[in-house]
Amino acid sequence: MREGILFIVSGPSGSGKTTLTKHLIRRFSDLKFAVSCTTRRQRPGEVDGVDYRFVSEKEFEDMIHGNRFAEWAIVHGKRYGTPIEELERAKSSGVDLILDLDVQGARSIRNKYGLGVYIFVVPSSFDVLKERLIKRQSDEKFEIIKRLGDAKREMEEIKLYDYIIINDSLDEALENLAAVVLAERCKKDRVLELIKSNY
Repeated sequence: MREGILFIVSGPSGSGKTTLTKHLIRRFSDLKFAVSCTTRRQRPGEVDGVDYRFVSEKEFEDMIHGNRFAEWAIVHGKRYGTPIEELERAKSSGVDLILDLDVQGARSIRNKYGLGVYIFVVPSSFDVLKERLIKRQSDEKFEIIKRLGDAKREMEEIKLYDYIIINDSLDEALENLAAVVLAERCKKDRVLELIKSNY
């Protein structure tokens, strides 16, 4: 049995990365979503324990002191973190795991573990990104301005990623993301160990 692959997906707020990861998981039954913890408020339609694990500042702080995060960061003024147990379970069970992380979180995983497939999702232009943030109507005006400023800083890290998915068409972006998953699963280093025992 091979080790599970970590697929780390990042992109500015409004890039569509969360929507894409949800569609990808529906397509691949053997790909699981790593549920992060966050101190931000739950949005309409989000399910605790499925989309995120919504925790208090104190709970989050206790997890930090207990060294229970593989990575954590403050994003848009709220805390987000990936529990170590999520990564360990996937690695040992051979299940591929997808992580929806901001650039800080992705950098932490890369520096700490040195593994994973890093994918950056972005619309074709800043104007498209701005339009999406305004249309989704889940943030106040000041929050949108902050997220747009963060997006410009996040774009500076795009060169550190293995793949870039331009998300102007959900269907096309999903096909490209699925192609990345399939290609990574077929890499010789991952497949050789599986077939050696049969030849």
